[in-house]
Amino acid sequence: MWQDFADYIINETKNQNVKIAEIGVGKFNAISEILQKEDNITLIKTDIQPADATVIKDDITNPNLELYEDMDIIYSIRPPSELQPYLVKLAEKINCQLIIKPLTNEDLNTGKVKMKLKNFNKASFYVLR
Repeated sequence: MWQDFADYIINETKNQNVKIAEIGVGKFNAISEILQKEDNITLIKTDIQPADATVIKDDITNPNLELYEDMDIIYSIRPPSELQPYLVKLAEKINCQLIIKPLTNEDLNTGKVKMKLKNFNKASFYVLR
């Protein structure tokens, strides 16, 4: 499933140079490890409590907008429902695609903004854009 999720993001890049941010990475690096192998992807990872030196400290409830300048895609894996509206707000502010992979059977908390459910091979997630 995680390979399918990463493949969807890779397909979205259409082999063009893109900037992608994973928000709230925690200690789960499966997706970022796959994406970092792609020559056309510049990836940053952020979290309020960075697990290691590869993760930039940032609070999505009050994000450092300079970090996300010119991002093409932001995504988050299993973000807590209380943080999901902040992800939407950031994506709208910087005008980029947002992908959220919630916990299985979890409803999204995106307020009036409706995200589209996407099924890609064995992965299911929500997309805004």
